[in-house]
Amino acid sequence: MNCPIKSHENADLLLAYCARKLDSETAGLLERHMELCPDCRAFRDGQRAVWNALDQWEAMPVSGDFDRRLYRRIEQEQKASWVDRLFQPFRPLFLRPALPLAAACVVMLAGLLLEYPGRVTVDSNVTSDAPRAQSAVVDVQPVEVEKTLDDLEMLHEFNAPARAPGKTAKSM
Repeated sequence: MNCPIKSHENADLLLAYCARKLDSETAGLLERHMELCPDCRAFRDGQRAVWNALDQWEAMPVSGDFDRRLYRRIEQEQKASWVDRLFQPFRPLFLRPALPLAAACVVMLAGLLLEYPGRVTVDSNVTSDAPRAQSAVVDVQPVEVEKTLDDLEMLHEFNAPARAPGKTAKSM
């Protein structure tokens, strides 16, 4: 007998043997070959491990209303307009109220700094009679802005009410 692993013409024999679909004569020939061939023996042992794992696996029960919920969800997605589909990837960003607010503050601050460079004062309670305080230039680095936005997001999630066990951040 030619080795089924080395000659690809008989490769289906090993799979049929592992699935117990061979007649007893061919199975006997293949078993004698596997006593001498370590490659075929290793393949057989690996397939047996897979078949045993599949025999022991039990599928989780499906809820009674699974089909109804599935078809309702498919129907809702089919009814979605092209605008909804266009903005679908960006929804998680818009759902977090702290991010747009923080971004607007950063844009306004950057606009003020660009419009009035060197005119930002540290103390706003300076009267016109008192000597003018020196103005401070605020150097905002992009890394600091990103870190601040991350901190705001973390605080928002920390202060959010406890979610129900079945809900995730994407479903809210």
